[in-house]
Amino acid sequence: MAVAVIWLVFALGLAAAEALTGDMFLIMLSGGALAAAGTSWLMGWPVWADGAVFLVVSILLLVLVRPAVRRRLTAGDAAAEPVRALEGKSAVVLDQISRDQGQVKLDGEVWTARPLNAGDVYEPGDQVTVLHIDGATAVVWKNP
Repeated sequence: MAVAVIWLVFALGLAAAEALTGDMFLIMLSGGALAAAGTSWLMGWPVWADGAVFLVVSILLLVLVRPAVRRRLTAGDAAAEPVRALEGKSAVVLDQISRDQGQVKLDGEVWTARPLNAGDVYEPGDQVTVLHIDGATAVVWKNP
């Protein structure tokens, strides 16, 4: 029973350390330690057998579960890619673009726009280039 408590404390310590790193590595080791605590408590196996359970479960979690969890957690990064594809494209000014107002037609869609330089003003029909997207606003510039 005392060995199971040691494995449990080890599992909790690894889980707490994972909260500081966020790499999803230590939490997988924590799962292995939790499995070792469970087998030690339920089966009463010797310490070397608990260590083997820890090793096998930790490796399985690292190889099978960790990649899927990391993909799921980093899936939000792909949302910015379509917006980056708009940078460098030409757009047509629909409504006068000044510091606080304006609209462009970009890839068949109407976007709010503002000039790169606050003092610039672009008139309807002008061709502009999208330098970057700032939230839902296209920051544009007209070649002189």
